[in-house]
Amino acid sequence: MATTVLLIHGAFADGSAWKNVIDRLRHEGVKARAVANPLRGLSADGEYVASIVAQTDGDVVLVGHSYGGAVATYAGSDAPNVKALVYVAAFALDQGESAQSATSGYPDPELSSTLQPWTYPGSELPEFTIQAEKYRHVFAADVTDQEAALGVLTQRPAAAVALGEPLPIEPAWRRVPSWFVYGTADNSINPDYQRDTAKKIGATTAELAGGSHSIAISRPDEVAAVILDAVRSIS
Repeated sequence: MATTVLLIHGAFADGSAWKNVIDRLRHEGVKARAVANPLRGLSADGEYVASIVAQTDGDVVLVGHSYGGAVATYAGSDAPNVKALVYVAAFALDQGESAQSATSGYPDPELSSTLQPWTYPGSELPEFTIQAEKYRHVFAADVTDQEAALGVLTQRPAAAVALGEPLPIEPAWRRVPSWFVYGTADNSINPDYQRDTAKKIGATTAELAGGSHSIAISRPDEVAAVILDAVRSIS
């Protein structure tokens, strides 16, 4: 049975961010699907993705971008058909870490000063988007003008609780092999954190010189190549 790649977007993005990567995976005959990440809380989001994994026939490669990496780390923890993880400009949390706390000790990325809070029903804590005038620089500096303009208008807000909730379970990267690809000009997640974390978890790593946080859009050939490496390793 063919392996399925499940692609999990992060905060301030949606499934369309994977379009260029999906096109390349399909060209290589690989089944791929973008998952709608709720962005409401790490446990809730992780359980939601885990339910999709459980309903997916055959082996699965989980791919997470940004906060989606934290969700993949949760969702793959106890899923027997998840055989590999791929982190794309992402958080690869350890147990007890959150997206907010994981980068403590590193310089704050520019993203942290550009968030716009919003209220939403059922929560006393806000959700966040990126200020429109700051979006391109901090999130998508190397995409086209048209892609950046669309990203501003389609970004999905992330709940504060999602970014602040610690990973409550054993991370999936302790159980399955992992790959990590990131850009050296990422203004949303510190590249040094990503480099150090990839080494910590023993990931096969690709560093994209000048790549922004949105390398799935701007550098889909390199990102798809990393995913294909993971797929082929378990085939």
